Amino acid sequence: MRHGKKINKLGRTHSHRVHMLANMATSLILHKRIATTLAKAKALRVYVEPLLNKAKEDSTHSRRTVFSYLQSKEAVTELFRDISVKIADRPGGYTRILKTGSRLGDNANMCIIELVDYNENLLKAKEEATSKSTRRKRAKKTTETTATQPKTVAKPKVEEVKVEEPIVEAEEPETTATEEENKEV
Repeated sequence: MRHGKKINKLGRTHSHRVHMLANMATSLILHKRIATTLAKAKALRVYVEPLLNKAKEDSTHSRRTVFSYLQSKEAVTELFRDISVKIADRPGGYTRILKTGSRLGDNANMCIIELVDYNENLLKAKEEATSKSTRRKRAKKTTETTATQPKTVAKPKVEEVKVEEPIVEAEEPETTATEEENKEV
């Protein structure tokens, strides 16, 4: 029985599982989103999130530690150059798992695992939702404040009208004799 076992072995030996997770983590870092089974995605999340957390501190030691897990120079440079900048202020939860249904052949639960800060569609939707909610809150606040305050009659403001002087267009200067000679030649 699997009571209290935290590692899902995924039906593979230790070395096969470690190399598979390293390859999947490399693909996730390079492509920002991969499609896989739900069990592999959950195992990958446990594998890759500590690496993303270690990438926040750009030092030689952290680069070598991450490289020992990934074994890919391209993935390490991408992680420390681009991804670490985006996740610098995030306290955790760097990946998102989106379930997509079942695979036709063996009915396995499929999903998409992606880096949270790289899904532009969800980021735009989130920004729109927050902007709409702040508008509603502001609208509620203004209606509440107007309802609680006593109504006063506002005096019309009188603006002074300044009379502007008409704009006179400048006449073109007369051409000199040398300019007329140049035109004739």
